[in-house]
Amino acid sequence: MTNNPVTEKKALILDRDGVININKGYVHRVEEFEFIPGIFTVCRAFVAAGYLVIVVTNQSGIGRGYYDDAQFHILTRYMLDRFAEQGAPIDQVYYCPHHPKFGIGSYQIDCACRKPKPGMIQQAQIDFRLDLSGSILIGDSERDIEAGINAGVGVTCLYEPITKNITKADYIFYRIEEATNLL
Repeated sequence: MTNNPVTEKKALILDRDGVININKGYVHRVEEFEFIPGIFTVCRAFVAAGYLVIVVTNQSGIGRGYYDDAQFHILTRYMLDRFAEQGAPIDQVYYCPHHPKFGIGSYQIDCACRKPKPGMIQQAQIDFRLDLSGSILIGDSERDIEAGINAGVGVTCLYEPITKNITKADYIFYRIEEATNLL
């Protein structure tokens, strides 16, 4: 009997607020959720190229008491359904509800999952057997970029539509559709 190793998969790893939707601050209701123009096009292209689509998002609004897990999951279900309808299914959403300073009760911890720490990306690697060196991360903040670098993601991209930012990212995009140039 031959030993067939499982092939590692590449992923497009996305932050949520500011990459998938316009960041209006602690977005947690469907009526507040406005998709970034072009995000479905980008995800469809990556799915067609064989990439998984993974979301990693800090959600300290839960830990701060602004909204709860149930509200987050309702909004996440809405988002997942829209992506599926657009032919760009998201494979998994990982989120961190903690904040080391402003979290309430058990949410006030310095955890391994809050970006810039790589915990959510590392969990995705385990869950999906990801080839992180062949994967791409798109974030809208330096903490997203640092999480990707800390996890060993091969290409990190800063989506910065308004201002020029000093970054450790490999690429800066001013239109999200520019990400398809990496394929």
